[in-house]
Amino acid sequence: MKTQMTELERLVRNISTGRPSFELPDEIHATNERNSSGYVYYAGQYQSNGKLLRWEPKERQLEQLLSIGTEKISKILSALGSKPRLDIITSILIESLTGTEIVEKLGLGTTGQLYHHLKALQGADLLSQDKSGRYTLPDHRKLPFLLLLSAVVDMLDTSDYLDMVEVRNSAGSYLGKTSKDGFDANLLLWAVVENSILEHVAGYVNEVHIFLHQNGGVTVSDNGRGIPVKAFQDSNKSTVQTVLTDIERFSSEAPYQAPGAEKGISIAIVNALTYSLTVEVKREGYIYRQDYKHGIPQSDLMTVGVSQSNGTRITFRPDPEIFGKGFARDSLNQQLERLALSYPNLTVYLH
Repeated sequence: MKTQMTELERLVRNISTGRPSFELPDEIHATNERNSSGYVYYAGQYQSNGKLLRWEPKERQLEQLLSIGTEKISKILSALGSKPRLDIITSILIESLTGTEIVEKLGLGTTGQLYHHLKALQGADLLSQDKSGRYTLPDHRKLPFLLLLSAVVDMLDTSDYLDMVEVRNSAGSYLGKTSKDGFDANLLLWAVVENSILEHVAGYVNEVHIFLHQNGGVTVSDNGRGIPVKAFQDSNKSTVQTVLTDIERFSSEAPYQAPGAEKGISIAIVNALTYSLTVEVKREGYIYRQDYKHGIPQSDLMTVGVSQSNGTRITFRPDPEIFGKGFARDSLNQQLERLALSYPNLTVYLH
């Protein structure tokens, strides 16, 4: 009873001072509090090797966090930044392992490849070894590491956006040779149309409409199944957003490759190379929409209407910094003639 009363007093004190309890709301709310530039609360518990580790609530003032030398921070992040080291730490966080077991579990080949990682992690007090030779993460490092992973989970989408920047910086790898007028914008259009053709081959699309706009943009609309909207099993993002932003996931499945290019152009590559893009999906009785700029979402996937039909409509403007000219109408007509011969049961309209 005394413990419960103490906890109740702490919660009341937090409320009276305007500080949150540890049951924080999902949304972030702005306040007018001016007595501090900010603070971060954290706590946690973790089941490890048959015992429960529990960390009491702690507080870090924002001034304290921002005053830490960035050189020291970069050293810590560098120590954890390699994939093999993260694999080692996450593996031993689940269960203590010997060096041989780590090699077998991670497929490192030999213990020699493991040695310099273990040495670095032990030297940084991020790894300990007991008398039986088993490695584990020290108890006092477990919560900080889990907090770091928690923060990274909230920033996972930044990895997709960094990939977008890399695509823009190496556009030639996807678009082939450039002319004095820049890259050919038609390449993006045919990469989008190719997705509709794949739906046709699968038996779901028989009509594709292409609309050229006066602002230099284009819309490609089909009557296929529509891009799925539910999240992938390993993600909290919609499938639509994953398809349009995850360069790595679909890089090997890119349906279209420009002549002379090293890599294929997936829909995520198209998104990265556009100034703006809007996707609309008609599926399961609803219409969904999401907007992008330079490949970065400008909105969530929104439900914007109802529909009894299915399909996907993508509207985009090629980035003028990358593409010197707009869409070449004569070239489009020639390509449409070739498509008509290759896919006689698919009708492609150019408006």
